[in-house]
Amino acid sequence: MKETFLTTLEKKVLLALIEGIPITSRPFLEIANRCGLAEGDVIDITKKLQGKGIIRRLGATLRHNLAGYEGNAMVAWQVPENRITEVGKTLAQKHFISHCYVRKSYPEWPYNLYTMCHAKTKEELLKLIEKCAEELNLSHYQILLTKREIRRKYAQYKIE
Repeated sequence: MKETFLTTLEKKVLLALIEGIPITSRPFLEIANRCGLAEGDVIDITKKLQGKGIIRRLGATLRHNLAGYEGNAMVAWQVPENRITEVGKTLAQKHFISHCYVRKSYPEWPYNLYTMCHAKTKEELLKLIEKCAEELNLSHYQILLTKREIRRKYAQYKIE
């Protein structure tokens, strides 16, 4: 993996972006004012961070439960190692899947691919998951339905 180093200004802008993009007509101007930079500099640095692959995208995070999505689950999939990339990429493209991760499996827990899935209802969610299993010819998976959300905390990064 290629090591990437951030300049002092890149770190400053990245930290401001992590705090959240203000909902205003000119959010980068507000960030620029907080960072002591020009608006154009913040936009240029943000584009540079995207070009380096440090920032994948800028977007809103939906709180599914508050938006009326009652069907939420983590699905643990058992996927043959030689298909993990293909299956992962296919699942990651599904509109109802927000997260897709490869993790280590264990003899007593053979699942190695995990997805967070969301739908308006539990019934709709189960149908979507079943359809994916059939489409990808996957018969071993566990659906871990969300009972309730205790706390949602967004990632905090210490950038030095």
